[in-house]
Amino acid sequence: MDDQTDLPSGIGKPATRAFAAAGYTRLEHFTHVTDAELASLHGVGPKALRIIREALETRGRAPEPTE
Repeated sequence: MDDQTDLPSGIGKPATRAFAAAGYTRLEHFTHVTDAELASLHGVGPKALRIIREALETRGRAPEPTE
């Protein structure tokens, strides 16, 4: 994580850049978006989606359904 984002560091640089370019810079931004929408971003794969979902669940936030 850095000063401008609270995204987990394990998601990888390509996914981090893709999320930032799409405006997802804080973990809370992921509570109203589906996995399918995120997966459509270039650089975002299953690992990044899993890590984001786990981080949300750890913080007691419910991500959108996957479908």
